[in-house]
Amino acid sequence: MNPANPYQWVEEYEAKLADLKQKSENLTENFAASSATVTSKDGSVTVTVGPNGGLQNLQLGHRAVELGSSRLTAVILETARRAQKQAAEQVLELFKPLGEGTEAYQMVSDSIPSDDEDETEDNDTYDEIDDEPEPAPAPPAPVSRPPAAPQPPPVRGRPRAADDDDDDNQPW
Repeated sequence: MNPANPYQWVEEYEAKLADLKQKSENLTENFAASSATVTSKDGSVTVTVGPNGGLQNLQLGHRAVELGSSRLTAVILETARRAQKQAAEQVLELFKPLGEGTEAYQMVSDSIPSDDEDETEDNDTYDEIDDEPEPAPAPPAPVSRPPAAPQPPPVRGRPRAADDDDDDNQPW
């Protein structure tokens, strides 16, 4: 402590606090505005995710229709994973001024897959998919119904009243 200025520590603390407040405001602004948009290698799918990895937009190009449902599903998921990784890296970059080198920063950093892991996942995804179109599902088997129970023959004429009280209420 400087004997000439006994309140130097207060000034230093206030300066650090003001710096931290400014970094926090910058983080909040940049975090809200950060997102990642990635297009698949063949251009058939474009995915946009927010800073939390949530899907914000999905666009299918003309080629998407040609892929078939299983391949299209795989391309969408792979593109979304790449976009989520990119968004996570952007968010991690935003947090650097606040805590690079801390355990929390390291934990978040370790949760982002490396490029080597992405390549392995990409190749596995495409190897499992065949390019042949899926066969149309077979039509459902016709439903057979049991024969209808025999119905009693229709009664002709006017039905008779069960008791005499009804005759008083129905004069015709």
